[in-house]
Amino acid sequence: MSFSDKFFDKIEKKTNVGKDTILNLASKIQKSDMKNEKTLREVIQELGKMTGKEVTKDKEDKIINAVINDNVPKDVDKFFN
Repeated sequence: MSFSDKFFDKIEKKTNVGKDTILNLASKIQKSDMKNEKTLREVIQELGKMTGKEVTKDKEDKIINAVINDNVPKDVDKFFN
């Protein structure tokens, strides 16, 4: 998967998370079972810490439900337009 620097710039502007941090997290995610609730909770908590955003238990549950049930858009770039 290849993303342009423009894509990473958009993410960094919105989240204050740099390209290297994103790529390291992506590598970790690729090696993980993203249908495993415990793994998902760890990733969500890590993302919250990285971005300085609080993720409530309710929001965390909704994210996990969406991921497990394949209700996540396949085109991530749409999140940043």
